[in-house]
Amino acid sequence: MTPPIDVYKQWLGITETNRPLSHYQLLKITQFEDNTNVIRKAYRQLNAEIRKYASGEYIVESQTLLNELAKAMLCLTDAARKLEYDVSLGRKVQTARARKSLEEILLVNNIVPADRMKQVKSYADGVGIDLHEAVLQQKISQPEIIMLAYAESIGLPFISLDDVGVEEEYAPQINPNTARQHSFVPVAADHGVLILASPRPVSPDVEEELRMLFEMPVRSAICTQAQVNAAIAKYYPKDAVQLVAKGKGQAAVAATSSSSPSSSSQPTRNYQPATAEEKKQRIMTVLAATGFAVMLVGVGMAQTKYGLKNPTIVTLLSVVAGAVSGGITWLLTGRR
Repeated sequence: MTPPIDVYKQWLGITETNRPLSHYQLLKITQFEDNTNVIRKAYRQLNAEIRKYASGEYIVESQTLLNELAKAMLCLTDAARKLEYDVSLGRKVQTARARKSLEEILLVNNIVPADRMKQVKSYADGVGIDLHEAVLQQKISQPEIIMLAYAESIGLPFISLDDVGVEEEYAPQINPNTARQHSFVPVAADHGVLILASPRPVSPDVEEELRMLFEMPVRSAICTQAQVNAAIAKYYPKDAVQLVAKGKGQAAVAATSSSSPSSSSQPTRNYQPATAEEKKQRIMTVLAATGFAVMLVGVGMAQTKYGLKNPTIVTLLSVVAGAVSGGITWLLTGRR
């Protein structure tokens, strides 16, 4: 048996004994730190450290801690969620600082050289796309760097799906068509908020649809197109099915992908398990049908209309007919 371990103290060197830890304590940064670069850097360093324990006897504990670190980072790099979280910790509400524009971030961090910015903006205007998409198409920098700058400019977290995997509890309950069409996957459920990874903020209509489905608000986190495409190919292939919650801990197949030729014209049928009373009635019906079939065959054969005078053959035919009749009745009464 694996001995218990205080992962916060032994792996992170956190001596604070009051639990649970705040996001700031967990990431080992200053209370109410606002610099997203500092927050992400702290997360990446701790993530790399904990991954050393991702195999062996403490694999479960390491994965749990990695998830906690990711959720802390996602909250503190989301401008809206961070503000709410800070207030819950007692921070005085202040006027929100104006965020830098994407152009400013690209220039300050030398992602796009100043002598190329005018050219890139002209290209974006001419083609009718956003600035970050133009930078991506021009291949001026790595997609991760560009998307990180884009996320900062709109006040949303940036995540790598290599670090934060798909939330497998919620993924099957999302309509595969919706996930493919809007290019997103669920990655975490944190403090009653469902986080979706996507190359762009998910539309309000989709947010509302998922909010009603899961009864919790939805927030976006930015990731690269390549990563979300790979995740969608795995979790939402064209033949994927949707599982819709029917109550606490229950799920049933509710819809299939529209790629099936008949899915748009034929309604999905749900088969529910029979109750104890229904099972009893079903058995009684089968017994009655079997007995009736045996009686009919026995009487008919007894009349030797077809020359079957041997009682052994008559009995055998009666039993076979009864079994067939009972089987057919069982199947018919079992479909609800």
